[in-house]
Amino acid sequence: MGIMKVLVGFIILWPLAGFLFNGLGRNYWSKKVIAYKATGYIVCSFIASIFAFLYVQEHGATSVHYFDFINTTTVKIPFDFKVDALSSLFLLVITGVGSLIHLYSTAYMKEESAAHYARYFAYLNLFIFSMLLLVLGDNYIIMFIGWEGVGLCSYLLIGYWFTNGDFNYAAKKAFIMNRIGDLGFLLAIFWMIFKLGSVSYNEVLTAESLAKLSSADITGITLLLFVGAMGKSAQIPLFTWLPDAMAGPTPVSALIHAATMVTAGIYMITRSNILFSHSEITQTVIAVIGISTALLAATIAIKQNDIKKVLAYSTVSQLGYMFLGLGVGAYSGAVFHVITHAFFKALLFLGAGSVIHAMHHEQDIRQMGGLKSKLPITHITFLIGCIAIAGVPPFSGFFSKDEILAAAFAKSPVYWVLGVIGAAMTAFYMFRLYATTFLGKFRGTPNQEAHLHESPMAMTLPLK
Repeated sequence: MGIMKVLVGFIILWPLAGFLFNGLGRNYWSKKVIAYKATGYIVCSFIASIFAFLYVQEHGATSVHYFDFINTTTVKIPFDFKVDALSSLFLLVITGVGSLIHLYSTAYMKEESAAHYARYFAYLNLFIFSMLLLVLGDNYIIMFIGWEGVGLCSYLLIGYWFTNGDFNYAAKKAFIMNRIGDLGFLLAIFWMIFKLGSVSYNEVLTAESLAKLSSADITGITLLLFVGAMGKSAQIPLFTWLPDAMAGPTPVSALIHAATMVTAGIYMITRSNILFSHSEITQTVIAVIGISTALLAATIAIKQNDIKKVLAYSTVSQLGYMFLGLGVGAYSGAVFHVITHAFFKALLFLGAGSVIHAMHHEQDIRQMGGLKSKLPITHITFLIGCIAIAGVPPFSGFFSKDEILAAAFAKSPVYWVLGVIGAAMTAFYMFRLYATTFLGKFRGTPNQEAHLHESPMAMTLPLK
């Protein structure tokens, strides 16, 4: 227990230390110091997460108590962290993918001045800290603090280039639409406190607590929690902020809108699966909205010509797939798809960033073409990402989608048919994106063609 207390403390505090170091010292440090510190802190957190994961494998789940956050005569909310199979898996994804994106950012953002470079990495470190708080919290209040933290960081990072009014609008749109969902989450927390006097997982998610709740209580709480998940994980009708969020730097898109923040809703529902499994109405609502989102976003992605917008709508579509899995009770399948999606979508976004870097910030795929020979590393890694997301065996996307589709078929063949149609559309728009970007003849300007080059090592290494 003592070892875990120290380990969890390190996992949480390293990213916070990076935020404070770069945020407070942004006018004093050189770019090299900023890059080393910001990336180094997340790598340290990743190493500690590996040890925490191995500890859970050997000794099982454990809770770590630090102090009482709220302590009244009626409500006691401890500041506790829970390290189990689910949270330790998310720790590895958040810190592992986060480390690679930090490394990639050191080169991608090099044109920024030192002060803005430090501001960018301070926001990125704070985002990782908030996400770790979200997945490690042992009750809904701690989860909600992290939940709000990642919402704030998404606003700061989407509007990073704040001199552009359109980017500020996109940041505000993301912030406000997330607030709509957050209100649902907050009402669910109040409902739990009113009925059960607690929001700790080990007290709420038990047979004794469920016996105190009527079916209307369970349906109401789970629907409100799902409203929170809809906002954070971009489901109909709260999905339009995600494509607009492409206004932020490309590494931000990879971190927030592929690997971590948008999967918070899936994590929250999986963590609360005992509650959700007791409400048939809520599960049906989740499955219907999930598959509807998957199909709608896929149809929009087919017609997009902005390389980042295609990937953004693809993310919305894949999140719909995950919610379909949650709705039909395939919680492990949904989490499996979260993990596989985190890697291949982050790879695709970073690959898109490499293309944009080579094209001098051109994002219209109609101005690209023939980049296969000019960007060999980006080309092969992007192709692998496309194959994975399309669900071609033996790549990861095939196995995670297969598990969700199998559970969907067991629930209703209609879900399965719609899921297969969505998967086919995914394959179509991803290979359209790949072919338009990398195959054929170059369609850009002669000046762009003359300056085409592979990205520097700090950008290609994370792709590998």
